Amino acid sequence: MATRNDALATRPAIALPLPRRRSTVVTVAGIVGLVVALLAGVGFGSVAVAPGDTLGILAHRLLGLDVTRTWSPVAETIVWDLRLPRVLEAMVVGLGLAVAGTTFQGLLRNPLADPYVLGTASGAALGAAVAVLIPVRIVILEFGLLQGLAFLGALVSVTVVYRLARVGGGAPMTSLLLTGYAFGSMLAAGLAMAMYLSGTALRQIFAYLLGSFESASWARLGGLIPIVAVASLLVLARARSLNGLLLGEDAAAHLGVDVRRERAILLALASLITAACVAVSGLIGFVGLVVPHVVRLVVGPNARLVLPLSALGGAGLMALADVLARSLGDIPVGVVTAAIGAPFFLFLLRRTQRGYEL
Repeated sequence: MATRNDALATRPAIALPLPRRRSTVVTVAGIVGLVVALLAGVGFGSVAVAPGDTLGILAHRLLGLDVTRTWSPVAETIVWDLRLPRVLEAMVVGLGLAVAGTTFQGLLRNPLADPYVLGTASGAALGAAVAVLIPVRIVILEFGLLQGLAFLGALVSVTVVYRLARVGGGAPMTSLLLTGYAFGSMLAAGLAMAMYLSGTALRQIFAYLLGSFESASWARLGGLIPIVAVASLLVLARARSLNGLLLGEDAAAHLGVDVRRERAILLALASLITAACVAVSGLIGFVGLVVPHVVRLVVGPNARLVLPLSALGGAGLMALADVLARSLGDIPVGVVTAAIGAPFFLFLLRRTQRGYEL
C-alpha cells in the first residue's frame, strides 16, 4: 500500500514552485542589474562626475531631497540633461524591443523570430532614408522628419504585409512570414536606391541603420514612453491569449481564445512598440531576439513570466550596451549588441538545439 508521503511525492503540483523561484531570482538579478546600468550610464562619460555627486543629483532632481550640493551646475547639467535621458531612452527601447520580440516569438512559435520579422525594420529604414533626401527640416518637440517618417514607414510596412497576407478573413503565419520577407526585400531595394542618391547624406543614413542614442532628450523620451508603456501593458494583459497561441491555433480556440482577433491585436501592439523604438533609436538588433530566448530557457514558456522578465532584461542589456558603446569611442550601439548578441545566441543554439522547443 502506498504511503501518504508516496502519494504526496507523486503530485505534479510540487514541481510548480520551481519556475516561480527561478523567476524571483531572475527578477532580483534584473533589478540589481538595471540599477547598476543606470548608475554606470549616468556616471560614465568624457567629463568625470564623482559617484557621490551623481547620486546626489539624482536624489535631488528625482526625489526632491534636500541634499547638500557638492557639485557644480555644469555637472548637474551633464547628468540631468545629457546622460540621464540617454540612459532612460536606452532602457525604454530595450524594454520595448524585448516585449515585441517575446510577442512575435510566441505568435510565430519560433524562438528565432525578432521584432523586425514583418518588415518593420525595412519600412523604418526606408522612411528615414527618404527623410534624409527631402530638403525640408521640421522639428516638433525634438522629433524631426526622420523620426516621423521612420515611424510611419514601419507602421505602413506592417499594415501592408498583414493585408497582403490575409486569406479568408485571417492571415496565416506562413503567409505573414513569406509576405514580410518579400515586401521587406522590396523595401530594401528602395533603401539601396535612396542610399545611392543620398550623396553626402549617406553617413546619416548609415548612422540610423546602426542605431544610436546620441540625440536622446527629455522631450523625445516623453513621446516614446507612453506608446511603449501602454502597448506593453496591453500585451501583458493578453498573456493568457499568448499562452494559448503557443499551443497552436486549434488548441487556443479550444481554450476559448478568439484566435484571429487576439493574433491581430498582438501583432498590432508588437508592431507599434517596434515602430516607436526604431523611430527614435534606429535599427538595433539581437536585443529583442536574444533576451526573450534566454528568459524562456530559464523560467519556461509562460508568457506571464516571460514578458515582464524580458522587459527587465532588455532594459538592462540595452543600457549596458550603450555604456560599452560610449566607452569604445561612442560607436553605434547596434554594433555592440550585434557583437555581443550574435556569438551568445549561436552558443545558446549550439547547447540547446537537441532538446529545446518553444
